[in-house]
Amino acid sequence: MHVAIRLFARLREIAGGPDLTLELPAGALAGDAWQALAARHPELAAYSSSVSCAINEEYARMDAAVHDGDEIAFLPPVSGG
Repeated sequence: MHVAIRLFARLREIAGGPDLTLELPAGALAGDAWQALAARHPELAAYSSSVSCAINEEYARMDAAVHDGDEIAFLPPVSGG
């Protein structure tokens, strides 16, 4: 299945752009998509414990199932005051 990936802030810089497409096996989870991205861009692994995700514009956990055509957004931690 194919999913669209949206990246923001530092994640976008590391991956070289805001939008990517991944091919994942049936039954994949959001965390599987993250792991696939981190395999392509090893610097992303530093964010594994703090990154948030959303599936089709709704916040989701990394153990949420993804389906063909879904959009998965990964967001780094927010800081500031």
